[in-house]
Amino acid sequence: MHNSPHLTRRHALGLLGATLLTGCAMGGGGSGAPASKAPTGKVSAGNPFGVPDSGKVELAYFKGGTPNYLAETVEPLLQKSFPNIKIQRTMSERLSQTLQPRFVGGSPPDFVDNAGADALNFGALIQDGQVLDLTAFYDAPSIDDPSKKIKDSLLPGAYESTLVDGVPYTVSFVARSFGLWYNAKLGLEAPTTWEAFIKVCEELKKSGITPFGYAGKNAADYQAEAILTSAVKIGGLELVRAIDNLEDGAWQAEAVKQAAEAWAEIGARFSDKSFEGLIHTEVQLRQNQGKVAFYPSGDWLESEQQKTTPKDFEYTMMPTPSITSSDKLPAAAVYALLGSSMFATAKGQNPAVAQEFMRLMVSKAGARAYTQASGWLTTVPGAADGLELSPGTLVSQRALAAAGEAKALITWKWNGWYQPLLTEIRDATNALMYGRATAAEFTERMQKKADEVKADPAVKKYQR
Repeated sequence: MHNSPHLTRRHALGLLGATLLTGCAMGGGGSGAPASKAPTGKVSAGNPFGVPDSGKVELAYFKGGTPNYLAETVEPLLQKSFPNIKIQRTMSERLSQTLQPRFVGGSPPDFVDNAGADALNFGALIQDGQVLDLTAFYDAPSIDDPSKKIKDSLLPGAYESTLVDGVPYTVSFVARSFGLWYNAKLGLEAPTTWEAFIKVCEELKKSGITPFGYAGKNAADYQAEAILTSAVKIGGLELVRAIDNLEDGAWQAEAVKQAAEAWAEIGARFSDKSFEGLIHTEVQLRQNQGKVAFYPSGDWLESEQQKTTPKDFEYTMMPTPSITSSDKLPAAAVYALLGSSMFATAKGQNPAVAQEFMRLMVSKAGARAYTQASGWLTTVPGAADGLELSPGTLVSQRALAAAGEAKALITWKWNGWYQPLLTEIRDATNALMYGRATAAEFTERMQKKADEVKADPAVKKYQR
């Protein structure tokens, strides 16, 4: 069995976040920019960016506790296609400390895997014109099917995940799914309706198992994501766009209230109030011990727990069940984290090679090799087919494929764009789930905070 690396939620979200934060200038001016240098090689169908016959490219990676899978899997593909290009690799645990002076000095690397606790301030880089506008990249032909543009060859929503005010700035590469995780060896038939979910929870409770739990102390956003996923299933993708765009009254939509009411009942009837004081590893341990059935999380959960998971526990996941019979999205819809914080620099020495490197990343060969090495799924449909995947990764792959086919992959950006909203929803979710607030109070509280953010001239606003 394939063992995926030990990847924590923090690492997963660091890689996927590309969080847009305002900050001090880092040199340069304006917004994200097209390549500052024209191609130096011959442009052709097989070489759309004009990679030169020789030269060098610098690829900068976050140095974490696991091998760098891009270096292991995609660099060899680049070297095979362009053997006379010299690859310079820069790796650091503190990317901002290492690279920020180089951006200021006008000599940045060509490609950056921007992750880790000391990641570069991505929003500031965009504002300063340091990040390459990837419109031409996404319009380039896919390696696997040249009749398709790269943006049309990825999972639905993957290209959209890269946009900031309508401009793509990152390579959409990693795909993570979010749902309700449980032990496959419980033998449960995954409920797809809320009525069936309630019945399963009642049976679990009778058997002495706490049906549902999450860690209120440091992982309330897990549960907030479950609530909002349910709301978007009810109200449709237009609801999450309205929330992202700070539209008036978006948080007080009937769909959000319905979702909050449904989940508040789960908290009141089928969880444990003591969980509010626990951290994620404590609740996850209880699940591994058979004391908790359902746990909301992303598909990093299995690898995060692999050192402590007992042999009689096998991770599997189900999408959040449909709350109403008239939900706008199907039961197969899932919240997905699509994208990455990887980007090409506008002022690097070789933007053509950086873009070809990314084109190889999103080829089936590149994506397949990456998944095989790392255990992480990608936004390239079919790339992982036939690989020996862990049970949790396999169920995530199937969930992403089913939701993608139904055009029901749910993504949002408000939690990266507006930190005050993320802080607020953690407290509001605990108040709702642990019986201190009604659904109406939950939606009113979130709307009030969204209105404050919208009215604050110091907060840069983004549009989806």
